[in-house]
Amino acid sequence: MLKKRPHTTVILAMSADGKIADFERSPARFGSKNDKIHLEQQIAASDAVILGAGTLRAYGTTLTITQATLLQQRISDNKQPQPVHIVISHSANLDPDIKFFQQPVKRWLLTTSIGAYFWQERQEFDQVLIFETVKGEIDLVNALEYLASLEISRLAILGGGNLVASFLESDLIDELWLTICPLILGGSIAPSPVNGTGFLADFAPKLQLLEVSTIEQEIFIRYCLKRDPEVTLISTNINND
Repeated sequence: MLKKRPHTTVILAMSADGKIADFERSPARFGSKNDKIHLEQQIAASDAVILGAGTLRAYGTTLTITQATLLQQRISDNKQPQPVHIVISHSANLDPDIKFFQQPVKRWLLTTSIGAYFWQERQEFDQVLIFETVKGEIDLVNALEYLASLEISRLAILGGGNLVASFLESDLIDELWLTICPLILGGSIAPSPVNGTGFLADFAPKLQLLEVSTIEQEIFIRYCLKRDPEVTLISTNINND
């Protein structure tokens, strides 16, 4: 049973009808400058961020901290200017020439033994982490326990919907920050914040509303998951300011 792991926060922007991208899965750039500021603040408060390979393929980059006050705060807290950026992928089928590999961040790959094969002798990732179940899938539980042992106490989950679904199915999410943006994307195949097979209503994860705010045309909503009290986090005193 998982006893110690990072505090995890999903941070996503979505359309008013609950889509995180259009039906072509184009990069979701519909969030405003206020949403980008919010996202950067949440990343700055984290020790590491994790994103799925599909999200990285769509954007080709990750978001780095650029606000001077946020960078100074991390330095004051004896942290590196940028959190570790972890890409999670079973196959690790990524283009080594994308801009992500030139950005000034520490890059880790969380994958399987199959996914690690191409990258282990290369320089693009600072670490290649292999956590694998007996069925050859990524072992999220043991991976998060390992991250906890490295003093990663706050982990930001930046998508996509399949990754969020996997974390929810394993009961590994603590909070969600959702930005509702003023547009409707529609489409039966357009991705949502949580993909996968879904949950029956009686067994769905339950949320508690923590705060709501509006900035211009966007709504920022923060939820927490109603947790099993047996789960122990590294840090239970979380400052979200």
